[in-house]
Amino acid sequence: MSTNSEMPKTYEPAAVENKWYPLWEQRGYFHGKPDSRKKPYSIVIPPPNVTGILHLGHILNNTLQDILVRWRKMQGYEVSWFPGTDHAGIATESKVEKTLREAGKPGRDELGRAEFIKKIWDWRAEYGGTIIRQLRKLGTACDWERERFTMDEGLSTAVRKVFVDLYHKGYIYRGQRMINWCPVAKTALSDEEVIYRDTDGKFYHYEYPLSDGSGALEIATTRPETMFGDTAVAVHPADERYRHLVGKTVDLPLTGRKIPIIADDHADPEKGTGCVKITPAHDPNDFLVGRRHNLPVISILNPDASLNAECGPEFAGMDRFAARKKCVKMLEELGLMVKIEPIRHAVGYSERGDVPIETLVSSQWFCRMKQLAAPALEAVQSGKITFYPERWSKTYYHWMENIQDWCISRQIWWGHRIPAWYNRDTNEIYVGMEAPAGEAWEQEQDVLDTWFSSWLWPFSVMGWPEKTDALAYFYPTCDLVTAPDIIFFWVARMIMAGCEFMGDIPFKNVYFTSIIRDELGRKLSKSLGNSPDPLDVIDTYGADALRFSIIYIAPIGLDIRYSNEKCELGRNFANKLWNACRFRRLQGPVTAGFRDLSGVDHNLLTPDEKWIISWINEAVIMTNQALEEFRFHFAAHEIYELVWSTFCDWFIETSKVRLRGSEAEKQQVLQVLDFVLFKILRLLHPFMPFITEELAHQLDFLDENQTIMQEQFPRPLENMEIPSIMEKDHDLLDLVEAKFQLVRAGRSLRADYNIPDGKKINYFIKAVDRVNADFLTGETESLKILLGAAAIEISLEDYDAANRGAAPSQLANAGTIYLPLRRLIDIEGELNKLNGQKRELEGWIRGSRAKLANEKFLSKAPEKVVSAARGHLEELQQKLARVELLIRDLQ
Repeated sequence: MSTNSEMPKTYEPAAVENKWYPLWEQRGYFHGKPDSRKKPYSIVIPPPNVTGILHLGHILNNTLQDILVRWRKMQGYEVSWFPGTDHAGIATESKVEKTLREAGKPGRDELGRAEFIKKIWDWRAEYGGTIIRQLRKLGTACDWERERFTMDEGLSTAVRKVFVDLYHKGYIYRGQRMINWCPVAKTALSDEEVIYRDTDGKFYHYEYPLSDGSGALEIATTRPETMFGDTAVAVHPADERYRHLVGKTVDLPLTGRKIPIIADDHADPEKGTGCVKITPAHDPNDFLVGRRHNLPVISILNPDASLNAECGPEFAGMDRFAARKKCVKMLEELGLMVKIEPIRHAVGYSERGDVPIETLVSSQWFCRMKQLAAPALEAVQSGKITFYPERWSKTYYHWMENIQDWCISRQIWWGHRIPAWYNRDTNEIYVGMEAPAGEAWEQEQDVLDTWFSSWLWPFSVMGWPEKTDALAYFYPTCDLVTAPDIIFFWVARMIMAGCEFMGDIPFKNVYFTSIIRDELGRKLSKSLGNSPDPLDVIDTYGADALRFSIIYIAPIGLDIRYSNEKCELGRNFANKLWNACRFRRLQGPVTAGFRDLSGVDHNLLTPDEKWIISWINEAVIMTNQALEEFRFHFAAHEIYELVWSTFCDWFIETSKVRLRGSEAEKQQVLQVLDFVLFKILRLLHPFMPFITEELAHQLDFLDENQTIMQEQFPRPLENMEIPSIMEKDHDLLDLVEAKFQLVRAGRSLRADYNIPDGKKINYFIKAVDRVNADFLTGETESLKILLGAAAIEISLEDYDAANRGAAPSQLANAGTIYLPLRRLIDIEGELNKLNGQKRELEGWIRGSRAKLANEKFLSKAPEKVVSAARGHLEELQQKLARVELLIRDLQ
């Protein structure tokens, strides 16, 4: 953009964002391709569900990834950020089913498999790219030319190949086992898809009469409706109370059946009555007991968790919770209910269905995981893969060392259909990439768990099992940024898959993001109404403001306390930077040496110029180091402090002296301003891509065919570049720091006496020594601008209060700064006001001390109230000390 056009007075995010993103994408700036001359940097997006809508978790995750991608691109790497979406089997099928029902159209069961799947593909074509379009609003530099979908043709081939290979290797098998069942989705779930919640419930104690009429056994359960599936009562073999009953039977109430009393170690004599009802079809432990004793397995539930015909006509088709109430009522009527106790216990909920799961015996497909887990466990233990924060390694180790077989089949239609066929004539099972020849073969109805495609993501997105150029160049990827709640679902399984199918780890570093909570510490959710729409936030504050703010408040390993108001920080920061650049633009055209200060005699650099160059060099070192260590929050703070305070509040203000000087002085300070600003824009670009691109063009650092994302990320200066800085003239830089400390002290004195910023006042400085006196004398004009002073006197002598009048002071490293108050304020009136404040504070302090000396108050008041009272007293004492200091200065 030419400097002939006027730069807007204020930053308008929407206009800038809408201008630059399409250009970046059209010009192919995001696309990476194999280049043997450059080091590769690759990263894969955690694929959001195709049903997904952008939320703040996506904002945090993708901003972090985008920072890494843009930073590495600017460092000269050949970068590709592989994007895509997950087909999300259960979630998508439920979403489309709900959409059809709400529109009054036929649903899943009415349409049949083929037509229903077609409806899902139609829905995906229309709505499935929503979250991807929304990610563009954030400014993500994804390699959109490489976008993938977990059910596209190439990834489907990869899924089939993995299933077939693992089946023939003996890792995948079909068997009847106890599984988790979601009554809403009507499908099996893996253990990781079950979320345990502490829930209020009841413990029901009731009797099973002995069949010979000699008594009854008392059992206890939280789920009396499962009694219809009971096939035994177990007691411990060593329990003397019941040993004589083993082999007898009890009458199972409400059923007319008799079930045996068996001896098994599963029964705990110390727990309850020592008698345990055994329901092999609906409890994992009971299932094992049933196997040991060859008990019948009676399933009592329909797929929706209503009771089935095994429970009799009175209960068949009844909701499980309604059936529980009816069972309890009937047991009470029969006089068999002993007592009901309220309890609080952990109940497993379906992650997707958000209802209590059922455990039941079912024929499913499983994958043996122990052998797959071994190399993946070693990869983290040996340091080949590093977790940030490191504490997540322990969680990973525990799960991997205790890993169970993975239930990979799902009883839904949307997903990768299992490549297994059954022969109706011979009962033979065939597993292969394609269907076997002949009409007798029928394909398995179940589909694979969604995560069975996602665990292949790091290499399937690059074309595997084909040997593509992208796979050869970009695999393994470098970093993974993801939420910790999918460490088992996804991270661990990707490591296993990479080791198994690629013979190499899928990534070198894993950064686990923070959990975003509201100001009250609650997780964000639509039901609580505390989960803002990020697109609304972007419309209000701008994408860069949201990006920067959420990183600024996200320390590694700690939860984020978020509110929209915190985006004020990012917006104010963007405006501060915009105003600084606009100030520079108003001073004239860009200088020739903005990249390297080539037009400046480095020996002529002023102390302030050396100081700012030294500071930005330090910020460059710290930012690069922080990003290498995934300390994004630290890097954001470092850049913020550099821009807001060091550059804008100090250097720009002090540069105004040189801008009013000779043409040579003006040109030199403009070159330093340009040199520093261009470094700042490049340093900040990964965090705030839109405004930095716009400002780099507004200041003519770049022409219309260039982009800041292809500029070099700032690197530390080397000694030969600016020797006068890099020789580290610490004494000189310390003098500059001391000058600014003195300014802060002078401004504090002005504020103490409520003297308006625009009023020109005089200061007196007693320098600590000759070196500081000489330096400050040379900086008088700079000090006058920074302090808003009419005159500044610098001396090695004490301030003469007797002849000059009262002058409060503050001590600093460079000396003591005084503010002469004669003719500036009414000293007598000010003293009267301060003495009044002093008397008032002393009265409050006496009252506060008396309150805290009252034993009755201390013993009865809540600790929070007592603590607040102590804090209030401390605050009053600090105010009194300040007032007494001001009085002393005026006397």
